[in-house]
Amino acid sequence: MFLKKIGIDLGTTTTLVYLPNKGIIINEPSVVAYSLLDKKVLAVGDEAKEMIGRTPDTIMAARPLKDGVIADYKTTEAMLRYFINKAIGGLRLFRPEVMIAVPGGVTSTERRAAIDATLAAGAKAAYIIKEPIAAAIGANLPIGSASGHMIIDMGGGTSEIAVISLGGIVTNSSVRIGGNKFDAAIQEHIRKKYNLAIGERSAEMIKIKVGSALYLDKKLTAEIKGRDMVSGLPRIITVSSDDVTDALQDELANLVAAVKSVFYNTPPELSADIMDKGIVLSGGTALLRNIDELFSQAIGVPAYNADDPLLCVVKGTGIALENLAAYKRSILAMK
Repeated sequence: MFLKKIGIDLGTTTTLVYLPNKGIIINEPSVVAYSLLDKKVLAVGDEAKEMIGRTPDTIMAARPLKDGVIADYKTTEAMLRYFINKAIGGLRLFRPEVMIAVPGGVTSTERRAAIDATLAAGAKAAYIIKEPIAAAIGANLPIGSASGHMIIDMGGGTSEIAVISLGGIVTNSSVRIGGNKFDAAIQEHIRKKYNLAIGERSAEMIKIKVGSALYLDKKLTAEIKGRDMVSGLPRIITVSSDDVTDALQDELANLVAAVKSVFYNTPPELSADIMDKGIVLSGGTALLRNIDELFSQAIGVPAYNADDPLLCVVKGTGIALENLAAYKRSILAMK
């Protein structure tokens, strides 16, 4: 009755928190603002993201996770404590059990860091589940069956490509390509083509507004503000969907190559299953226009987005936490 369980999708760009019977209760950026003078945490989540690129030299607003894993341990611990406290309220009679989703290619050291940070943040017990498994559960794939399912979970820091059968990962690849790399590529393209420096938030805004993985017959356009690289003065330009597609070509090609390499290492029987069922896409980057069509064309296997791709991992984490006995083969580590 009093035992609290919390599922957390600790992403590079966004953290989502799931409570059984309540669903997803927190969806905030994975950003922490802290004072450089005394390392005191000043803001977490939405409030901290507002500070990115706008802080004085005594305050740092940063993402404590890089490429899906912990880059700054103490800041990650502070962020986890904030989200756990917010999820279960100020009254802490019982410490909660927490399950964290981590990238499929995580090392034992990175896994240990995630467990230690979760316990230090106030958890009674910590469980670890691989993101592709959690995403597949959240996408309602029957992962326990003797049949192949391919899922591509594309987040902010990493993209996880996995073939799952009998509750486990048969073959997988974790590549450090995701929304953040896409944003950086857009920034670089705008700088080279238009001599305009723009921030990461502006690049993300263009990607969402007009971005497409394939060239569109009817181009979309958006205005963007930045700093002229020559004069140093503010300037406004109009960019099109073609600009974003141009900018993303290299990263998308690398992503397609990673998917092909997973297919190459997949047993023939499972490959045949995937050809019948198609490839399921999840994660925030799956929301990029036409990315499902890009995979379908490049690989020759139908690809489609899961329902609510952004929420698949955290939903799956919550479901696995509620049914620990049923998913014990799929859970990576616990303490």
